Amino acid sequence: MNDAKPVYRRILLKLSGEALAGNQGYGIDPDVIVGIAEEIREVTALGTQVALVIGGGNIFRGVAAASKGMDRASADYMGMLATVMNSLAMQDALEKVGVATRVQSAIDMQQVAEPYIRRRAVRHLEKGRVVIFGAGTGNPYFTTDTAASLRAMEIGAEVILKATKVDGVYTADPAKDKDAVKFSTLTYLDVLKRGLQVMDATATSLCMDNHLPIVVFDLTCRGNIMRVVLGEPIGTIVKGD
Repeated sequence: MNDAKPVYRRILLKLSGEALAGNQGYGIDPDVIVGIAEEIREVTALGTQVALVIGGGNIFRGVAAASKGMDRASADYMGMLATVMNSLAMQDALEKVGVATRVQSAIDMQQVAEPYIRRRAVRHLEKGRVVIFGAGTGNPYFTTDTAASLRAMEIGAEVILKATKVDGVYTADPAKDKDAVKFSTLTYLDVLKRGLQVMDATATSLCMDNHLPIVVFDLTCRGNIMRVVLGEPIGTIVKGD
């Protein structure tokens, strides 16, 4: 590595469940998860502390099940369990590349994960371990985006890195509209007023109230996590005025 210095001391990386599925669209693609683990290892080697929140959409989508008549709370709890499965897979991949990792679950399941305890999570980060927060907030009706915002505040993260399949936030879907224009920066109010697909309104409002910037970037391009951590101007940054 060169002598590049990270601009962030502590980050929270938000991955969608779909990101782990790769091109197969469901389940967990071992090659994808190993690639992400290697990128996280490179970032931690710079001294940046990394926490993770992973969605569960590659296994079970609570909102989709609720729209088909399933009880929303039950569907959301099933979604939370899916996030724990992804968290354990990510932990396994990280440990295999030599990164000490702890999974903390908002739903108590002592055989597979630690309970979520804020001070313990911070201590793990200070010791250079990666912490993965599973089971969302532990409450139905809240998304993993909101869980990411909440956990980022609690651990004192300096930024949320929202990993997606596109290289930022656009005026329209760039896959469908060739005239779509990418934003380099946005304010929280822009995102809320325009209904842009960054994070849901609850998560965005939480970040706005606590002045926590969000960087939306393309995870599919190798090395992008490192580029964001080094402060390169990739993706879209959402922050205050």
